[in-house]
Amino acid sequence: MSQAELPAGRRQAEVVVYGATSGGVCAAVAAARRGLDTVLLAPGRHAGGMTSGGLGYTDIGDARVLGGMAAEFRRAVADAYGVAPGHYAGPEPHVAEEIFLSWLERAGVEVVYDASLTGADTSEGRIASVTTARGAYAAGVFVDASYEGDLMAAAGVSYRVGREDRTLHGETFAGRREVVPGMHNFPPWISPFRADGTLLPQVADGPMAEVGAGDGGVMSYGYRVCMSTAPDRIPFERRPGYDAEHWELGRRLFRHWREQGVEVRAGRLVGLEPNLPNGKADGNSLGPFSLSVLDRSAWAYPDAGPEERERIRLHHLRHAQDLLYFLSHDPEVPAHVRAELGRWGLPADEFADTGHLPHQLYVREARRMLGEKHLTEHDLVQGCRQEDVVAMGSYHIDIREVQRTWRRVYEHPEPVPMVVTEGYLSVGVAPYQIPYGAIVPRREECVNLLVPVCVSASHVAFSSVRMEVQYQMLGHAAGLAAAAAASTGKPVQDVDVAALQDDLRAAGQVLSL
Repeated sequence: MSQAELPAGRRQAEVVVYGATSGGVCAAVAAARRGLDTVLLAPGRHAGGMTSGGLGYTDIGDARVLGGMAAEFRRAVADAYGVAPGHYAGPEPHVAEEIFLSWLERAGVEVVYDASLTGADTSEGRIASVTTARGAYAAGVFVDASYEGDLMAAAGVSYRVGREDRTLHGETFAGRREVVPGMHNFPPWISPFRADGTLLPQVADGPMAEVGAGDGGVMSYGYRVCMSTAPDRIPFERRPGYDAEHWELGRRLFRHWREQGVEVRAGRLVGLEPNLPNGKADGNSLGPFSLSVLDRSAWAYPDAGPEERERIRLHHLRHAQDLLYFLSHDPEVPAHVRAELGRWGLPADEFADTGHLPHQLYVREARRMLGEKHLTEHDLVQGCRQEDVVAMGSYHIDIREVQRTWRRVYEHPEPVPMVVTEGYLSVGVAPYQIPYGAIVPRREECVNLLVPVCVSASHVAFSSVRMEVQYQMLGHAAGLAAAAAASTGKPVQDVDVAALQDDLRAAGQVLSL
């Protein structure tokens, strides 16, 4: 691997991959292993996306569907710790990145960091080159492996953002959900208003769409914080700018639990299970008041420009910092919760260049392509056979909370305003096939682009496909397809899928059970 410090003019390659997510790494390595001159453009300073950016606890579903480069990564993690595959839920973040960097180096991929996309030069449905903050790059075939789908959008490929209406595909679980009790939902009767009648922070204003209607809402974002009890841990400290009043909603929640006799455990608030090697924990979004930001700020992120995205990112980062301080220091938080959080801190050996907090915002969903094929709830629930299968999925339909807002409940003698959480659901599915057509654009829109992350799927279907292991397997397929298309000059839509499937099987990809 080499890093181009100051690319002069326009760099010509055979394959260019945009986005150094785990799917992007797999795509670049797969193409380079085929002998193609491959460049990986990383918008930031790290490789691996969420796999190396805080999401250590790897959601797998049915382990039988794991194959190809996802299985290769799992074996590399096991080898790094001298254990059997699957012994740990996932690697420490720095170990994940070390594995990905070693793959890139051995494959001879040129990695360019800080190469955020600024534009794409297209003509007659073909991308000629892309421009980035680090220069211009041309190639025969491009892969957009970013979480946001920025290259896809710049190339004029059609996409959707957010929840569709239930009637669009006839999906049972589409659109705005009914507000029902649940682990991640706010308990009833907590007022969203201050004494002066103004709305509390962390509660979105404005009416919800009707049940089943599309509203453009995306699953909430957050930071998956790696934590440790090691003696050299970094304590959860009060940052400059911490606003105690911002956390009044949390105080009301703890008061409600106390009045109801609910004894909440710290581990059920942020996930303090030491599920990673060396006693580290992958902090997850658990319960009604968590690391996820539910004020609808994420809804604007997919189509936002760089400045607005950075504002949203910092809003989420500060939420993570301040939540951990609030839970470990605020006197309204039960003493046993504060004491348990006090045992934990940020690992000194993780994310040293970003203040020991992850370098990657957890973008659960952003743009979703409208490609040659479009996965929906029906494909997953019914297990539809896909003749052009290139990978398999198996995780639940896992839609995380979309918003925290308020509504009036009509009680006697006056309506009662209360905080509500909306959007979460989890529905089990059997292993299903993901088609090649879901990672290629429509022929009339672009013939030399593959999209293994912002795949062509409905909001409901995407909520299952969006797991990192699926991104790795789809990235693997995209890299091999890119190599084939670049070598022959054919449109990506005309890649010999049967030959691609043979190559994937030879590399251990699981295409059926």
